[in-house]
Amino acid sequence: MEFRPKILLTKIGFDGHDRGSRVVAAYLRDKGMEVVYTPPWQDIGTVVKMAAEEDVDVIGISSLATDHLIVPKLMSALRAAGLDDVAVIVGGIVPDEDLPALAQAGVARVFHPGSSLEAIAEYVSGIARARRAKEVLP
Repeated sequence: MEFRPKILLTKIGFDGHDRGSRVVAAYLRDKGMEVVYTPPWQDIGTVVKMAAEEDVDVIGISSLATDHLIVPKLMSALRAAGLDDVAVIVGGIVPDEDLPALAQAGVARVFHPGSSLEAIAEYVSGIARARRAKEVLP
């Protein structure tokens, strides 16, 4: 069976600008990944629940209106739910001064506007493979 990374792409908070995340979702699907896509305005609890139910390898958060500032709360909620092995990436407009706080919270990577779709796909595939490699087989 061929490996298919599974990613949850979503927007938390009140940012409704979702064109970029829809483009990324379509590209990742075209690359053979399984993509769970949500409409905007998701709350943290819903994202954590969906990540657990869908057994995703990666969560991608799109932020164009400062919603990246609540990602540390998402990271805490994921750890509390025992999902600290799920990688979280952020894409969108993230000022350089906010990068250290996201890294300290555990965000794996931030993709800024202009990042290539291929770079995003390669990174998602790589971290998903790394997560699955750590799983213990019966």
